[in-house]
Amino acid sequence: MKKNENVVKRLFLKGVFPHQMSFILLIPLRNLLLSPGQLVKRLELRSEDNVLEVGCGPGYFSPAVAGTLTAGKLVLADIQQEMLDRARRRMQKKGAFNAEYYLCDGFAFNFPDALFDRIFMINVIGEVENKEAYIKEFDRILKPGGILSISELVGDPDKLTVNEMKALLRNTNLEFCKLYGNRINYTVNFKKK
Repeated sequence: MKKNENVVKRLFLKGVFPHQMSFILLIPLRNLLLSPGQLVKRLELRSEDNVLEVGCGPGYFSPAVAGTLTAGKLVLADIQQEMLDRARRRMQKKGAFNAEYYLCDGFAFNFPDALFDRIFMINVIGEVENKEAYIKEFDRILKPGGILSISELVGDPDKLTVNEMKALLRNTNLEFCKLYGNRINYTVNFKKK
């Protein structure tokens, strides 16, 4: 009983979203805040892009992104193996086979430099303990001209403001280029120099 109470508490407190409650992340009501179609437009995807989704959870946005990448690929990354397993099942069920799966360690990404055209995350950066290390890694693995896209939506206890996001990326090769939405529900894109 205590374990279940802890999982429910984690829904409303800061920290990593509990995989046991991942079904909540698949509720279509999420479209009111940000739909997969809206996200795809905000990412400015090209069919040949290599894309990294950080904190994919059960893969709510993943099939729409993968469907746009007819000549590219999507790498889904999460810190919880259970979330990756759910995302893989969802992707296979939706017929999205141009994907790979990567278990994060919370510090670094084992990818070559300048591999990705796009890196995106939704309601994730606030959960990351060492945000600066992640941002440094994104700077390293993103191609010049590539986009780091960070979405933060209402209701997330770990949500960062637009100004906090800009401050976090201040001393990087990633420059602010576009804000979608408003300061409550937003996507902010940074382009690598």
